[in-house]
Amino acid sequence: MNSVNAILNRALAGIDISPEEAVILLAQKDPEPISAIQQTADQLRQKQAGDTVTYVLNRNINFTNICEQHCSFCAFRRDAEEEGAFWLDFGKILEKTAGAVAENATEICMQGGLNTEAKIGGSSLQFYVQLVETIKKEFPHLHLHAFSPQEVQFIAREDNLSYAEVIATLRDAGVGSMPGTAAEVLVDEVRRVICPEKINSATWLEIVGTAHQLGLPTTSTMLCGHIETPPQQIQHLNLLRELQKKAVEKQYPAKITEFILLPFVGAMAPAPLRRRVGRDQPVLSDTLLLTAVSRIFLGNWISNHQPSWVKLGLAGAVEALNWGCNDIGGTLMEEHITTMAGAVGGTCKTPQELRGAIESLNRPHRQRDTLYNSIGHFLSYSGKLATAPASSH
Repeated sequence: MNSVNAILNRALAGIDISPEEAVILLAQKDPEPISAIQQTADQLRQKQAGDTVTYVLNRNINFTNICEQHCSFCAFRRDAEEEGAFWLDFGKILEKTAGAVAENATEICMQGGLNTEAKIGGSSLQFYVQLVETIKKEFPHLHLHAFSPQEVQFIAREDNLSYAEVIATLRDAGVGSMPGTAAEVLVDEVRRVICPEKINSATWLEIVGTAHQLGLPTTSTMLCGHIETPPQQIQHLNLLRELQKKAVEKQYPAKITEFILLPFVGAMAPAPLRRRVGRDQPVLSDTLLLTAVSRIFLGNWISNHQPSWVKLGLAGAVEALNWGCNDIGGTLMEEHITTMAGAVGGTCKTPQELRGAIESLNRPHRQRDTLYNSIGHFLSYSGKLATAPASSH
């Protein structure tokens, strides 16, 4: 316990703890040190992000599940001729977008499978550009949070372009930020098992770093709770921290806006990995400890941390707000990838449901946009209306 306290005291003093120290924290099993870790993460959350819990009104659009890859955790992908395969046309995507705007959404989050037929004039990039421009023409003020590093690499490969050319073209077409998905675990030994056809760790880091240099903000994620070990989890967090430090120190025009922990859901995942993991749903206690250690390890550099209510359920996500998270995520309106894997959290939450969940903790809430700028007003836990500041931090 003494060594744990020493590590936590360093963190509370504003010092970055080392990867080795973070592994020590993750190794704790007894209630007393785990409670101390939780309390430290909560204190750092308050110091680094404040007491207000933020949320975003967004819609998730997965435009196709046709994918050339076969990740061992994925129950979403289909071959083109397979039952359940879909590929939404632009009209359907506009219809979904209009529905989101009618619900006052400020963001469309858009990702899809790697569909080699998704081309216009033989160009993969032109398909993605037209998809973006179709939405932005009708809804110019809507923020598009779209296309993962894996999709950028896929487009670049298909069209023989550099990552920078793809990112700059998508940015200029109207993409406002990049989801930091496809990271899974940034340890190639793990990736060779769970996503052998995906980009490797170095490529993910290169693409996200390039996005920052080109002024495109990104999020960051980790798929946890499957075959990875605690040291590998910390290896992943350390790579994210170093990536963010580089963006800050080199004064890139953009950086990572948030970190999201994505616990593995395996109920409908392919059988080999499901058997190897040995359970279908996340272990909440493990996720919460990793949530706390992530705040302690990353918080000086990435101040916004978000749980996944889709994967943990809303009650689990609310609990994570006591373990270092300051944001409860988005309304989503629809969600397919995790739900098709067997998640029990649901596919949609209304703003009222998210606000009610936050109020159960006696914490104030505030609507934000994708980049954590405040929108409108927020309610303090006293129930009095207060004017939101121009920025969340």
